Amino acid sequence: MSAPQPRRAVVTGIGAVAPNGTDTETFWKATKEGISALGPVTREGCEHLPLRVAGQVPDFDAAAAIEERFLVQTDRFTHFAMAAADLALEDARLGRSDSEAAPYSVGVVTAAASGGGEFGQRELQQLWSKGSRFVGPYQSIAWFYAASTGQISIRRGFKGPCGVVASDEAGGLDALAHAAREVRRGTDVVVAGSTEAPLAPYSMVCQLGYQELSTVEDPQRAYRPFTSAACGFVPAEGGAMLVVEDESTARERGVPVRAVVAGHAATFTGASHWEASREGLAQAIRVALEEADCAPEEVDVVFADALGVPEADRAEALAIADALGAHGTRVPVTAPKTGIGRGYGAAPVLDTAAAVLAMEEGLIPPTPHVFDICHDLDLVTGRARPAELGTALVLSRGLMGSNSALLLRRR
Repeated sequence: MSAPQPRRAVVTGIGAVAPNGTDTETFWKATKEGISALGPVTREGCEHLPLRVAGQVPDFDAAAAIEERFLVQTDRFTHFAMAAADLALEDARLGRSDSEAAPYSVGVVTAAASGGGEFGQRELQQLWSKGSRFVGPYQSIAWFYAASTGQISIRRGFKGPCGVVASDEAGGLDALAHAAREVRRGTDVVVAGSTEAPLAPYSMVCQLGYQELSTVEDPQRAYRPFTSAACGFVPAEGGAMLVVEDESTARERGVPVRAVVAGHAATFTGASHWEASREGLAQAIRVALEEADCAPEEVDVVFADALGVPEADRAEALAIADALGAHGTRVPVTAPKTGIGRGYGAAPVLDTAAAVLAMEEGLIPPTPHVFDICHDLDLVTGRARPAELGTALVLSRGLMGSNSALLLRRR
């Protein structure tokens, strides 16, 4: 008797709520056209802060997307997560009747680098201006970084394995990898990803301690990684959720397989020096390739972390070369996040969504605002580049020292 075939984790649904589009189609259209959504920070209460440029999600109507009973007990970052999850589930053709029929077959995994700062700030203002009796009961849960996993699972009736990943900005990739492992272990479907809402005054003040944060006022110049003018990153809100599913289950449902989650690895090198991330990121790439049984020269495109700090950019470029050898200087590299901002834990999930869409369309999106490249990389700039894409490598690093690499295959 032949041994059963191992379960493969595949992506069947994508939901994006980003500064350049509040649905996946709009997000991808703007991304592949290299349209920038960076602009002045316009959130109330932020006028006096030195952070001037960010990627804000425009025209997002939470009340139109989410029921009132969930809306009042959740922060903006969870509003994004619930809306993106709805889009991903619709894309994967998974309706409420499916989860009602088998609620323990669907799980949820999210990551967040900050949590619900806007909700928390409002309640703390009530506390100090009016007293404890004016603090709402949902303060205890809405700010918590685990809120999105809980609210998505409760709202949709998902009772399968649920979890929260706390590994800095790299947590977005790690959440997708965790979902893939759960699928391989036997769960049919996991909704996974990350969303952030770090642009409330309290949240922004917390970020001002990051030396890597750009305070340049010109949106065209504020975030330019891999250039001699690199001056840090600009933050962003929004994010993406993906449906990660067992391949055989997807095919039984007649749903197209959009990509295979083929390999992943994570390392931790600490926050002392960006130079240390070179070794850690290179090791993560190597192990992800090994898990996917993928040779370095098979990688067709790299979605870079692209911090925008000279030392960090150099470390990433060298890590790519260390892990991929000579192919590391030839493989196309892109960083579409320069057009929407670096949304902390959500950034690599939006990159993963873009990587899946890029493989489907055979088109590498460009890196907005970047022209004078000063590293030995084939960085895609200006306009999208047509290419046959069978394998995509997505990279992420956290400000506290986490490194993560995720390998996707077209089939």
